[in-house]
Amino acid sequence: MGQNNKTYKIILSGGGTGGHIYPAIAIANELKQRFPDAEFLFVGAKDRMEMDKVPQAGYKIEGLWISGIQRELTLKNLSFPFKLISSLFKARKIINRFKPNVVIGTGGFASGPLLQVANSKGIPSLIQEQNSFPGITNKLLSKNADKICVAYDGLERFFPESKIIKTGNPVRQDLLNIDSKREKALEYFELSKEKKTLVVLGGSLGARRINELIEKELDFILIHNMQIIWQCGKLYYDQYKIYDNTRNIQVHDFLNNMDLVYAAADVIVSRAGASSVSELCIVGKPVIFIPSPNVAEDHQTKNAMALVNEKAAMVINEADLDVDFENGFSQLMASPEKQELLSKNIKKLALVDATKHIVDEVEKLLNK
Repeated sequence: MGQNNKTYKIILSGGGTGGHIYPAIAIANELKQRFPDAEFLFVGAKDRMEMDKVPQAGYKIEGLWISGIQRELTLKNLSFPFKLISSLFKARKIINRFKPNVVIGTGGFASGPLLQVANSKGIPSLIQEQNSFPGITNKLLSKNADKICVAYDGLERFFPESKIIKTGNPVRQDLLNIDSKREKALEYFELSKEKKTLVVLGGSLGARRINELIEKELDFILIHNMQIIWQCGKLYYDQYKIYDNTRNIQVHDFLNNMDLVYAAADVIVSRAGASSVSELCIVGKPVIFIPSPNVAEDHQTKNAMALVNEKAAMVINEADLDVDFENGFSQLMASPEKQELLSKNIKKLALVDATKHIVDEVEKLLNK
């Protein structure tokens, strides 16, 4: 499907976390390549990170006054009905004014009201579900969406089977050839070729429990002839920066140049958010997942287990770190065969053309 100069109007909605925002931006970039004259509008939740990240990527965004329902009974839940009504009202105004040809939702609170209004007006809609276990918003929206692009098998338990297309999750294109960047990466991070590199990823804000683990296990990790790139997150950088540039340890609040980070890595410790999992499949390095237990429906554990079941990764739950980490890490580092097996199997699960396939489906809706 090639370029087309028809002037389409496209709304994308998703946010709250990078896992919902970056796929939406990747889809928009691919659509823009195919339809240079198309007009784009993002809709997010006010006060969430999409309000910064989307304009940085060069797109306009409008915010809805919306947030999720807390699982505990809290005062915040009392305002939810008002936020929902306000957001449905504003979403209707946005759609009436912008008149989109198609609406795309990538999950998160804001996509709920927007797709709900689009569906009620008969505007074609597509949902992109990143996780192996969908959130409540996408489950509710799936009944009226035209297409649902997924990254895992078995989602007909949650969505109408006839609408599901397995495409994978959009990922950064610069990760596709990282093997050729290893030399450059070691130079960039000033790493030794004689040592193995452990990369620790806790997400943009950081992961408290992973940081505590790494601090406690620094000596243990270093005796395996390792050097460490430790992304501890903005919230924790002041606490852990004392270790930066000591004994083959680098501490970063945030990592840009992720292609070089992955190229330098021999082993990776990571959260198991959907976008991270999709990237790590393409990267093809041995991974120890430490899923966040603080996410809806514990979907990070489910994402990680989908890989463990294919002998493509290791997983250690936060509750078991003190007992299982040293043992699991030692076994992995002592066995080049196990490292090789995990690399080979995780690569088999990579879906490298996900963004193109999703946009193929959007294009079919545009040409309906």
